[in-house]
Amino acid sequence: MTHDEVRALLLSFPGVEEGVSYGQPSYKAAGKFFTWMWPKAPDGCIVVHLDNRDERDLLVEMDPATFHVTEHHRDHPIVLARIASVDRTWLRAALERRWRRVAPRRMVKAFDAA
Repeated sequence: MTHDEVRALLLSFPGVEEGVSYGQPSYKAAGKFFTWMWPKAPDGCIVVHLDNRDERDLLVEMDPATFHVTEHHRDHPIVLARIASVDRTWLRAALERRWRRVAPRRMVKAFDAA
């Protein structure tokens, strides 16, 4: 994937807006923090929120060329996914799970009805 493709994917979810967090492009869903990208990193990453750290550790173990975690993020259930090698279908599903957790219920219901 490219940065533009990831950006388009993020903005395809209802209520998602661009902003800046930690000096990097970030995204909010109806005003609630959704995720952010690290496009200037040598490997250009997107931060993906997961259900738990075990899921993250499994992803890193199975595909270290795509997934990694920094010491700063080690205590949180998030993984950094390299944009160039992340699977589009996996990323969409992971982002949708996160969006469903942060988006207002009415927005999720409308999304499901469409």
